[in-house]
Amino acid sequence: MHVVTVETPALGDRSYLVHDGETGVVVDVQRDLDRMQQRIDGAGVRVTHVVETHIHNDYVSGGLALARALGAEYVVAADDDVAFDRRPVRDGDTITAGSLHVTVLATPGHTVHHVSYLVEDGQDDPAVFTGGNLLYGSVGRTDLVDPDLTDELTRQQYRSARRLADRLPPQTRVYPTHGFGSFCSSGPATAKDLSTLAEERTSNDALTTDDEDTFVRNLVAGLAAYPSYYAHMGPINRRGGEPADLEPPQPLDPDDLRRRLEGGQWVVDLRERKAYAAGHALGSLSFELGDSFTTYVGWVLPWGEDLVLVGETAGQVAEAQRDLSRIGIGRDVVVGAATGPAEALADGRLSTFPSVGWDELRQALGDAEARPVVVDVRRDDEFAEGHIEGAVNLPIHQLLQRLDDAPDGRLWVHCASGYRAAVAASILERAGHAVVHVDDEWEKAPEHGLPVTSGG
Repeated sequence: MHVVTVETPALGDRSYLVHDGETGVVVDVQRDLDRMQQRIDGAGVRVTHVVETHIHNDYVSGGLALARALGAEYVVAADDDVAFDRRPVRDGDTITAGSLHVTVLATPGHTVHHVSYLVEDGQDDPAVFTGGNLLYGSVGRTDLVDPDLTDELTRQQYRSARRLADRLPPQTRVYPTHGFGSFCSSGPATAKDLSTLAEERTSNDALTTDDEDTFVRNLVAGLAAYPSYYAHMGPINRRGGEPADLEPPQPLDPDDLRRRLEGGQWVVDLRERKAYAAGHALGSLSFELGDSFTTYVGWVLPWGEDLVLVGETAGQVAEAQRDLSRIGIGRDVVVGAATGPAEALADGRLSTFPSVGWDELRQALGDAEARPVVVDVRRDDEFAEGHIEGAVNLPIHQLLQRLDDAPDGRLWVHCASGYRAAVAASILERAGHAVVHVDDEWEKAPEHGLPVTSGG
């Protein structure tokens, strides 16, 4: 039995192809199908089943589209309310795919009807595909379905994880979908290449916490804000996600870009954040292309409103377009793109702002006559754990709605790593504020003599 992993670092998720050399099963596939198709072709197998562990909240599934393209059965929990034909499965149902024997295991908790898939071939160690139930070190979060169900789903999550650990052999390999940076994770989830149930028994908080009430209390207490675009993923997946359309967006020249900016359209600059600070088209926003890009574009900007992408190259734009397509931001929303040097694209409206570290902020704080205004754009739970004395907390995901709360004066904007601070600085500049981008790691702030305190 072979397991091929397809990683999506920008969303913190993994999809899988499990096969016996001739026949395969695909688990929790993303919407840009070419990546999985390459693995299928490379393995030289025929996929007979495409399965979902749950209705996903953090991305648009490619399962229905892949199953149709391959003529495979699409397998979804029977009790999930969906608008398409599929093979409905319940706890204990079995599927045969070549020499692979697949058993459906009900593992509610991350969602109400969540299932896991145990795959055996009679020779190798079994593999269990756990979706958002048993992750490496923890379990998937339990507050995405309905706040009123969080307590009950957390209890179910605990029992489901323990059911897997108690029922399956200790050498069973564990393959979760979430837990690699996804906001669908909870607790001390860790990213590693592989784990077994035996390893999880010694390190997973759902399996090492013997008291259910304690586990529930700890997990719920650790649940922080999650991306607002999650609200749109479930409905799309229940309707059935379409394959991603990766045709390039309409090309824009500097005149087109200027008109879009003057019209108030959201223009997303993909360049590295220090390059953006050193020169950008006034009114554009800094969303550096990388592992945080998709999450924060989907979380910060108004859902469904037109976007324009600005990059150094067409390849950079194509990568961003692919990333955005995974959360349902397609060519109907990405209405144009411009590439080239910032000076040329700015069409005479090039803007800059300082990008500094903790030392510069510490020095500025020492000026009693011109003490800087510090804006901390981390989540409120991060702020409560520790923040610079006197800082104003404007969480990045609330910033557009709270621009009126931004103080007067020059704003020194920071977060935990510099990424969110760059986004926030660009938003505040767009709104007319003078800004300084503090691009440094929060954990190093005390080492640089910053006055750190805690509390709300």
